[in-house]
Amino acid sequence: MGTYPSIFLKPGKEVPVKRFHPWIFSGAIDRANGKIKEGDIVEVFSSRGDYLATGHALSGSIALKLFSFKRLPIDQAFWKEKISLAYKYRERLGMTDPVKNEAFRLVYGEGDGLPGLIIDYYSGMAVIQCHSVGMHLAVKEIAIMLKEVMGERLKAIYEKSAEILSETVDYELIDNFLLGEAIAVDLVEDGLLYQLDLQGQKTGFFLDQRENRKVVEHYARGCRVLDVFCYSGGFSLHALRGGAAFVQAVDSSKKAIELVSANLKKNGFEESNFSTIAADAKQYLEGLQQGFDLIILDPPAFAKHQEMRSKAIKGYININLNALKKINPGGILFTFSCSQAIDRNTFQSSVMAAAIEAGRNVRIVQHLSQSPDHPAGLFHPEGAYLKGLVLYVE
Repeated sequence: MGTYPSIFLKPGKEVPVKRFHPWIFSGAIDRANGKIKEGDIVEVFSSRGDYLATGHALSGSIALKLFSFKRLPIDQAFWKEKISLAYKYRERLGMTDPVKNEAFRLVYGEGDGLPGLIIDYYSGMAVIQCHSVGMHLAVKEIAIMLKEVMGERLKAIYEKSAEILSETVDYELIDNFLLGEAIAVDLVEDGLLYQLDLQGQKTGFFLDQRENRKVVEHYARGCRVLDVFCYSGGFSLHALRGGAAFVQAVDSSKKAIELVSANLKKNGFEESNFSTIAADAKQYLEGLQQGFDLIILDPPAFAKHQEMRSKAIKGYININLNALKKINPGGILFTFSCSQAIDRNTFQSSVMAAAIEAGRNVRIVQHLSQSPDHPAGLFHPEGAYLKGLVLYVE
C-alpha cells in the first residue's frame, strides 16, 4: 500500500465503484498520480481523495478492472485468499467432489472478483488463461497459491494466454507449464468420456454448457439431431445417450471434427448413428436440407465488443432463420449466444425476427444460461454472457 500509482475520479463517477462494479471507464478518470502503464496495479480514489478500490490498468475504453474494494497489499496472501474463496464457492455447490465431477471452472474473472483471470480444472490439471496483462504478470504467484489451495489433487498447471494477449504485449508469449508437465487427460463429465485438447478453443473444453447438455439429452429421444458449431461434441454425445436416432455434427475446424469423432467412438456409439462434417457452419446452414427434429446452434461469440453488435445481430438472425426454415414441424431448436455485448433481450429479439421471416410459429420452452461455476456477480450483470433458448417450432 502506498507504493502503487493512483488515479482520481471525476466528481460523481465514484458511484458505480461504491456499488462494487469492477470496471472503470477512461472517461471517468480525472487525473493520475504517477506514470501508469498497462498491467500496473493501480489504486482508485474519489475526487475528494477517499480510497475506493484497487485494480489492473488496461489500455482500452475500460481503463481499470478492479479486484479489491479493500486497501490491502497485493501479495501471495491476497491471491491465496481470492482463490480459496472461489474454491469454497464451488465446494458449496458440490462441484469439487473428485468422484462426481472431474472438471469445473475454479475462477471466472469478475464473477470471482478476479477480472482478467480464468482457471479451469481438469482431472489433476489446471489451465490458466489470462485476459489482462496484469493477471499475466502475477500468474507465477497465482500458480503457487493455486497449488497451496488445491494441494495434492493438483498435478500440473498450464498457462494458455499467448493467443489472447499476443496483440496486447510487445514481446513473444509462449503457452507453457507453470507446474509439472503434460499429463494424459481423458475427462469424464456426467459419465461421458472426452479427450482434452489444450491446443484447441478456450482452455480445452466448454464447461459453461454443462447443464445445457443434459437438457439436450432430455429432448433427443428418437430425433434426428443436427449439432452445429459442435467443437468436441458435447451436445452430440448427450443426444446419442438420450436415444437420438441419428446425429449430424458440423464444425468448420477439421481438428474439432477429428476430436468429436474420437469422442463419439471413445464412448462406444455406433458409427451408423452419427456423421461428422468439417464445413463452414454458416454456409452449411444456408444449404441445409429438411429432415432434422432437433437442431443445436452454439456459435462462437459474434460480438466481442460493442462496436460489433450490429454485425452480430445480423449473424444471429441469419443462422436462426436457416434453422427455423428447415427444422421439421414439432421440432426443438436450441440456440445460443455467448457474446457478452449482446444482452438477453437483444438476442431473443434477433431470434424472433428470424422466426417472423421464416413464417414459423415458435414457443419458448425454456431459457438457458451458463453453468453455476461461471457465476455472474450481482454487481456485474455483464458476466451473464451465455444466453440460450429452447424453442418448439410448429
